[in-house]
Amino acid sequence: MSEPVSLSQLENRDDFIQRHIGPDAAEQQHMLATIGATSLDDLIKQTVPENILINEQMALGEAQSEVEVLSWLKQIASQNQVNKSYIGLGYYPTHTPNVILRNVLENPGWYTAYTPYQPEVAQGRLESLLNYQQMVIDLTGLEIANASLLDEGTAAAEAMAFAKRTSKNKKSNLFFIADDVHPQTINVVVTRAELFGFEVEIAPADKVLELDVFGALFQYPNTYGDINPIEKLIAHVADSKGITTVVTDLLALTQLKTPGELGADVAVGSAQRFGVPMCYGGPHAAFFATRDKLKRSLPGRIIGVSKDSKGKLALRMALQTREQHIRREKANSNICTAQVLLANMAAFYAVYHGAKGLDTIAKRVERLTSIFVEGLKHKGIEVKNKNYFDTVAFATDSKTQIVARAQQKQVNLRTDLEGVVAVSFDETKTANDVVELFDIVFGEGHGLDVKALDKVITSQQTSGIPAEYKRTSEYLTHPVFNTHHSETEMLRYIKSLENKDLALNHSMISLGSCTMKLNATAEMIPVTWPEFANMHPFAPIEQAQGYQRMIRQLNDWLIEITGYDAISMQPNSGAQGEYAGLLAIRKYHESRGDSHRNICLIPSSAHGTNPASAQMAGMKVVVTACDAKGNVDLDDLRKKAAEVADNLSCIMITYPSTHGVYEQTIREICDIVHGHGGQVYMDGANMNAQVGVTSPGFIGSDVSHLNLHKTFCIPHGGGGPGMGPIGVKSHLAPFLPNHPVVQIDELDQANGAVSAAPWGSAGILPISWVYIALMGAQGLRKATEVAILSANYIAKRLSEHYPILYTGQNDRVAHECIIDIRPLKASSGVTEMDVAKRLMDYGFHAPTMSFPVAGTLMVEPTESEPLCEVDRFIEAMIAIKNEIDQVEKGVWPLEDNPLGNAPHTMSDLSQAEWNHPYSRELAVFPTEQARNNKFWPTVNRIDDVYGDRNLICSCPTTESYAE
Repeated sequence: MSEPVSLSQLENRDDFIQRHIGPDAAEQQHMLATIGATSLDDLIKQTVPENILINEQMALGEAQSEVEVLSWLKQIASQNQVNKSYIGLGYYPTHTPNVILRNVLENPGWYTAYTPYQPEVAQGRLESLLNYQQMVIDLTGLEIANASLLDEGTAAAEAMAFAKRTSKNKKSNLFFIADDVHPQTINVVVTRAELFGFEVEIAPADKVLELDVFGALFQYPNTYGDINPIEKLIAHVADSKGITTVVTDLLALTQLKTPGELGADVAVGSAQRFGVPMCYGGPHAAFFATRDKLKRSLPGRIIGVSKDSKGKLALRMALQTREQHIRREKANSNICTAQVLLANMAAFYAVYHGAKGLDTIAKRVERLTSIFVEGLKHKGIEVKNKNYFDTVAFATDSKTQIVARAQQKQVNLRTDLEGVVAVSFDETKTANDVVELFDIVFGEGHGLDVKALDKVITSQQTSGIPAEYKRTSEYLTHPVFNTHHSETEMLRYIKSLENKDLALNHSMISLGSCTMKLNATAEMIPVTWPEFANMHPFAPIEQAQGYQRMIRQLNDWLIEITGYDAISMQPNSGAQGEYAGLLAIRKYHESRGDSHRNICLIPSSAHGTNPASAQMAGMKVVVTACDAKGNVDLDDLRKKAAEVADNLSCIMITYPSTHGVYEQTIREICDIVHGHGGQVYMDGANMNAQVGVTSPGFIGSDVSHLNLHKTFCIPHGGGGPGMGPIGVKSHLAPFLPNHPVVQIDELDQANGAVSAAPWGSAGILPISWVYIALMGAQGLRKATEVAILSANYIAKRLSEHYPILYTGQNDRVAHECIIDIRPLKASSGVTEMDVAKRLMDYGFHAPTMSFPVAGTLMVEPTESEPLCEVDRFIEAMIAIKNEIDQVEKGVWPLEDNPLGNAPHTMSDLSQAEWNHPYSRELAVFPTEQARNNKFWPTVNRIDDVYGDRNLICSCPTTESYAE
């Protein structure tokens, strides 16, 4: 009979910790014994340098249960007052079709996948992204589009840099911005222009006719809702050999003449209103489309059509050599992510509704706007717009009273314009909402009848869109947008694509530097709560008290975890965090009269985005060497720091290093840089090996970004969303980004924004909040410890079969290890690519390939993978080594073996003839596990060269699939 226990013992608050961390206590002991450590504490002391090891527990409180945490967060969320929004400014209430909400946004098969670098196991989301690109191409009237960017403001900033690269007006350094562009977009672009050293003029759009510019930015319809004639402005810029960008709206473009038809070179904007909730600012997919002749300068990722080794049509990320981490200091951007999950939602929205459905939605929006305008005019109100689609601005002497009545009815209007109120309609609004608006503007008893006004508009054929600007061209004609309009068809289409993608709901994704850990369901649930999902980012701050409380608490927790003094949540990706951190460093030096400090030291082992970000922040990169063990070469660092001391701005360093070790000299590195007047930027990519055992602030760093989509459990979403908030020491805190629409009180209004929304992609912050609350201080440290344990366990077991490239003190690795394939390649001819593709036959996504060292695989198991899965991966790698041995011995020829032909598909299994020197069974079922839980790649190995030489980035015809 068991011993009696108390109630407190039965209330197990550590339950979630045990669910988040894969190996149980007995399995951890087995792993510790395998690597020769007596306990987790013993392992940490062996691995982490003593002078940076923190033994005190973080002040984060105890772990809580899922029920407690969700109840607590629900109380916080209830403090948000989600008013009916007419604010507009690029953010609109929308209806997320439930079939998309449940089967994409809330489905781990879509949100836990990684970036499609291994396209053979990513054909589903690649097809959806190709649909997204086709949707953008059709609606903008341009010839090529990318697979999404972070938000509308940063897409416009990318367009400015794109204009400078591609403009043939090399004499001009002036970029023009029309003053009727959304204010947050202007601010983000101006901030970026300052770092690039561009001149900027912001003025009425017609002023561009007097200027010689390399590029210009217009908005269509503009921020006030006007549809202004901009063809002659575009033509003038073109005559000057400049590049014109038009910020636009996809729903409006179903009714309006396209930017392409107007002569624009680039169109950018947000796809948010295509079924993606506002989420207090994000995440949302921005789009970027341009002319075919400029395609090789297009920023961001592009999905292209290629073929596999059997000649079958297949999709992949095209032109990957443009990826900024590959180009490093030669990069023209630091973008290394997209908003894939949200782009997929927008694409599915277009697929579900089709052209006819979108046209109906848009016409309803325009008709409601017209009825409202007709009512205003009937009452003698001055409407500022000559024309409109969904937004109207009107002058009033009764603004105070109107705003007060709106607040009483829990309605938000746009009120930032002096003496003017603006109203933006969307698909969620109805005729009853127009009646309510009339009550707000005029008070009750106004006598306006919506049905009567509608009849007037119908009889007079009134439209807010001038005849010469009405769209006549077709769009969304591809069969994919004309097939899946019933929920049954849509559900099956979504599922068919999901089945083609390997995600965390199938197996371990052991990507080094990417921390593909559990994204727990309890963490994800609050994202779609209406209190969080439906909040406009520019709602009055008093209405967002739940968000503000949650963000403040998360700030406090991250400050405790990082050892910093302040946090900015605005950067909405890791690369944006790098940019914001370097911007703070630059402004800090400028405040001290050290504007000349513009040199950034970057070890050769650093993440490729580091030099790309430094370049974007207007810094010159000086690369410092690493020694034979992969550590920063201190002698070379001292020498180069001394050489550039007068101009030294900072160093960017990753810790633990990108080579997967805790460098012993990290504090000395910080001291060297500080000694020469520089700042230390610590890349947060490997924060999962720091939480609870050390911290960047304790080590001596001044600023870091935090990949919340890695360490703090926001999922990767198939290639985005991400969040990259930055932590800073107190001396850098005054230089954190502010926002032009929603002032962040403690910051200087002159501090430019780095993202379109004041708190970035705030809608996914509840994920990290819930994770920290569930784990508590003890659980977070335990997660780090077990991540380190799992990596050392893999390194130990695989070291008998493969060289482990780098180790630190006591031959320990950090939370990841690098397997060196180069000696095997030299002896057998088998490449790291062959190993990566063969792992698919075993049911695994490949580790990170050829980064940070060419010819290697970087493995990061995370703390969430159970021992059985870690062992399954190890056994797959050992089996693959045995296959390599067969090639090396000549049993299988180099040109025909299961590695070189991998991955194998169901078609290979069913083909009539089999002429390979290995069996079909070995090809597709190399282990019993693979037989019992087979993930089938749907294409064979994809021909990258063919795809780049024959660049097609739009949906292929149905016939081409058959061919």
